[in-house]
Amino acid sequence: MSVPAQPTPADRNAEEPSGLIGSAQRALRVLEIVAGAGDGIAAKAVARRAGYKLSTTYHLLNTLVHEGYLIRLGHGRGFGLGYKIGGLHESLLGELDVGRELRDGLHKLHLRAGAAAYYTVFRDTEVVVAAVADSPEFPRAQPLDFGFHEAAHATAFGKVMLASLPAKQRREYLTSAGMPRLTAHTTVRSPDLETELQAVAHSGMALEIEEFLPELACLSAPVLDAAQNVTGAVAFSVPAEQFASRRWHLERAARAGAARFSRLLAAKPS
Repeated sequence: MSVPAQPTPADRNAEEPSGLIGSAQRALRVLEIVAGAGDGIAAKAVARRAGYKLSTTYHLLNTLVHEGYLIRLGHGRGFGLGYKIGGLHESLLGELDVGRELRDGLHKLHLRAGAAAYYTVFRDTEVVVAAVADSPEFPRAQPLDFGFHEAAHATAFGKVMLASLPAKQRREYLTSAGMPRLTAHTTVRSPDLETELQAVAHSGMALEIEEFLPELACLSAPVLDAAQNVTGAVAFSVPAEQFASRRWHLERAARAGAARFSRLLAAKPS
């Protein structure tokens, strides 16, 4: 399964606005490298991956350790994520209104459907992946990780969320975000997408087959709040070659999961 090309360092430099603090960027880059390495990475490996001098890397690592974002691991295992990261993550989940019961429910949906499961919400004007449940047997599609907020026009959950917006707000969103062609099957014409979104709003189900990534298919159902407004979406992803044979099972699981989450949200104190 191919993944959309990532920007090169030259691309990132060309896109960066003025006024950024280089030392902060370098510290965040080190934090990302440690997070991506699993539980333990040596300073030399961090320096090599970041392209920084070893002395600079040690200064950055020591600063992050002092502030609680990294820890030194025993037995020569290098550096790992610090416990302050967990608090930040929990704070963000709180802002996205994704509690433990909902995350547990998403995991059960993943097991029931036999597919990677996603829960998305609106955060301000963005459609954001707020929770993911997967396993080695049924892995998530990359880059559909927690925090992903792009390509709503090409994802099933994005279509569910877009279909719920008033027409003017939807046009403004798509004008700002754009509708890039990600694969040969991506819808890039506004009238075509508008027709599809009307059908999504009517049926309460969105599909996409190889529109976001080649060889990937997804479907999604809306989650409603107490006022019956779309506040989120449940989605599943599977290899495109499996979609036809599994579609109705996945659709039933998505509708049932969305209904359960809707009841869960409706029962929460306002």
